[in-house]
Amino acid sequence: MVKLNLLLLAALVFCALSLVTSRHQARKLFVELEREQKLARTYDVEFGQLQLEQSTWAMPARIENIAREQLKMQLPRPGRIQVVDGGSR
Repeated sequence: MVKLNLLLLAALVFCALSLVTSRHQARKLFVELEREQKLARTYDVEFGQLQLEQSTWAMPARIENIAREQLKMQLPRPGRIQVVDGGSR
């Protein structure tokens, strides 16, 4: 009877330690998940800001202004424009 009680006690201690270990691991994983989700939200915000910045830098009026002022470019006269047929296949 004593051996059975000791065996049951050992099984109980093992189960209790397993429970504590698994709960601790679950809490650690939950904290890591929260951290990664926060990082993903930060990246989403940064991606949105970069898309806005890209659309601002690529505005046709801005590009034309830089071409005129900094690169001293100008539109060709109508007589110098030639339309080339791409030859559809």
